Amino acid sequence: MQTVQTIDELKQIIEANKNKTIGLVPTMGYLHEGHQALLNRARKENDFVVASIFVNPAQFGPNEDLDRYPRDIERDLKIATEAGVDLIFNPTPEEMYPFESGITIQVGELSTKLCGESRPGHFDGVLKVITKLFNLVQPTKVYFGQKDAQQLAIVETFVHAYNFPVQVVRVQTVREADGLAKSSRNVFLSEVERAEAIHIYKALTLATENWKQTKNVDEAIAVGKAHIEEHTSGKIDYFEVVTYPLLQQVSEHADQLLFATAVFYEKARLIDNILVDIKEV
Repeated sequence: MQTVQTIDELKQIIEANKNKTIGLVPTMGYLHEGHQALLNRARKENDFVVASIFVNPAQFGPNEDLDRYPRDIERDLKIATEAGVDLIFNPTPEEMYPFESGITIQVGELSTKLCGESRPGHFDGVLKVITKLFNLVQPTKVYFGQKDAQQLAIVETFVHAYNFPVQVVRVQTVREADGLAKSSRNVFLSEVERAEAIHIYKALTLATENWKQTKNVDEAIAVGKAHIEEHTSGKIDYFEVVTYPLLQQVSEHADQLLFATAVFYEKARLIDNILVDIKEV
């Protein structure tokens, strides 16, 4: 496995492998089993696998945890090697953003809901780095986890709307044995919070089961919220049901529904979701 930190080095290696299928896994590092699932899928489906490890400052707000975001590059490299990654791109912020161009990418309506409502500018920053990575790596396929459902929806819509020659591959959320979604931010939970956090997924499960029985979105949301409030000390940022991937108000024409929530703890904000295929209900 090779590791490079500069764009010039990256471009040289990509040029040497341009006739191969290339799988890209964009990450912010501190890899866990969820990332491993992405890497394994990319390894299975492509000739050459590139993983980026870059804590992207463009997607953090002024009061968010950029400086605290967990980092462990040595552990990351070990996990990537075990997964069969061919190339790690681990640039500095100065390498990725050497100057301020004044040109921005604005997500628009898709970024005003769910996580975007409390994290203005976050998804603009995601598309900023994704656009650069697409142009530099020129991947055949790019891999994203379903846990970050809004990010996935935005990337899928962006790729489709602007005709990027890449296939976006959805990979199912990887969970702990007790149901908690794998997340780099789980390390910030106290012992008590970690025990409580299993109820986030349980609340989503109860909400989906309620909706399948009643087809009443408001009732399903109320059931999910009540469970989190009763069983955790966390503060609910949102608990919503929307169509997927356009994240719109539920209608009879929807094919998929996203049951999604975000919960604040003292030092971490956890997100999770369940995607329901209406045709299978």
